[in-house]
Formats: sequence, structure tokens, C-alpha cells
Amino acid sequence: MARKREGDGRTALVTGGSAGIGEALAHEWAAHGFNLVLTARREDRLIKTAEEIRSRHGVQVSIIAEDLADPAAPQRLADRLAAENLTIDVLINNAGYGVAGRFHTVPWDDHAKFFQVLMVAPCALTHLLLPGMIQRGYGRIINIASLAGLLPGSPGFTLYGGSKSHLIRFSQALNAECAGTGVHVTAINPGFTFSEFHDVAGVRKDVSAMPRFMWQSAADVAREAYRASRRNKPVHTTGRVNRMIAWLARHLPQGLVLRLTQSRNSRGNARN
Repeated sequence: MARKREGDGRTALVTGGSAGIGEALAHEWAAHGFNLVLTARREDRLIKTAEEIRSRHGVQVSIIAEDLADPAAPQRLADRLAAENLTIDVLINNAGYGVAGRFHTVPWDDHAKFFQVLMVAPCALTHLLLPGMIQRGYGRIINIASLAGLLPGSPGFTLYGGSKSHLIRFSQALNAECAGTGVHVTAINPGFTFSEFHDVAGVRKDVSAMPRFMWQSAADVAREAYRASRRNKPVHTTGRVNRMIAWLARHLPQGLVLRLTQSRNSRGNARN
């Protein structure tokens, strides 16, 4: 008889699940037997990803095309899930992007949409889905933050580090609140990751100069994310190099860390 997997009979919702880290996370959870609900803006990409996952892992995959920049999107998602009798046991808040440019030169509407996708939507979806997880005595909430959330802010992606720091602190607090309920809450902090992130942000040429040892594959990030969630770690930084950078950021004089971070950013580098 086949050994029962953690995901058998359970479903994971992955936001931004059509490409990059989100796609890798979907494959990782599917490999452990979870059925999936994938949501992202591009329906054609969702269809392609869903077909690949069904073929490779033999799980059920539903897709919902939705733009989390719309404040009404989280409630629409929850309503759609209820209408289709889809119970969400795992919520992976992965959708995100970077807004490049000096803060005052970027239109405020772009900043507002950024806040909505990276900060408001993850909290709204968690607020909608957490009660059911607690009631059932099982749940996993994974917030994809960033190494940038552990480092001083720097020019060029003015709001990015702060938004990721928010996800880290939110995850830590919620993890403590959920102690004893069967719900695990984890913030995952990738560093430079091979994905579409830098293409969307328009900085692919700049970051390509970074040495290869600084990079991880999206699949490696996803594997670490799964293990950290199972262990109920409140915060996990992926990759040994990134963990070393995070350690140095905590222990070196903050003025020095700030100067180093700003110097690196001034050479055109962007974070994932």
C-alpha cells in the first residue's frame, strides 16, 4: 500500500503561481500530494502551468485568473473558492514584484498597487482563510518575503524592503498567535533567485553581473520553503550565502551595513 503523503486530500492556494518561484512552489507542494488552486493575472500562463503539474504529479489543479492589485480581489477569490467547494489547507502568499525608480518620480497609483499586492492582499487572504484552518486543526501559511526585508533600505526600490519586512514581522506575530492550533505560519526570505522577477522589474542586465554563487534556483527555494513550513519555523532565509548575509546584517554596525547596502544598490543591483 502506498504511503500516505502530507498533502493527500488537502489543497494549497498559490498566488502568483504561474511562473518563477510561485510555479516552483506549486510543483513542490504538488509533489507532496497537495491539490492546487493557482491564481495570477495571466490566464494563459496559468493554464500551461496547471497542465504541466497535472501531468507530472497527478494532482487536481484549479486556476483562477485574478489581479491582486484590485482591493476587491481577495474577497472574490474567497467567494469563488466557496462556490466551488474548495477548502484551502495551505495558503502561499507569493505574488509580488518590484517598482524600480526614485520614489518621487513613480506615479502614486503604481505605489498604491504595489502596497495592495505585496502587503494588503496577503493579510486579507490570510484573514479570510485562517479561521477555517484553525477550526479544522490544520493549516499552513507561507509568506514569500525576501532577504531584502532583513537589510537596511536603499534607493531604487524604495518600498520593496519595507514591504518584505512587514511580511516577516506579520508572519512572526501570527505564528505565535497560532501556537497550539495546528496552523504553521512561515516567512521565507529568498535572495537572488533565477526567475522572471528581474525581467518584470527591468533590471535583468544589471543583476546578471552578480556572481553565480549568489543565486539559487526557484526549485531550491521551494524545497527549503516546504521543509521550513513543516518544521513551523516563523522565519527562514534560504541558501547558506543569504543566511550569512542576514547574520552579518544583524551583527555588524548598522551604519556600515547601511553604507554597504547603498553602495551595492548604486551599482544597479536589485533584490529578489
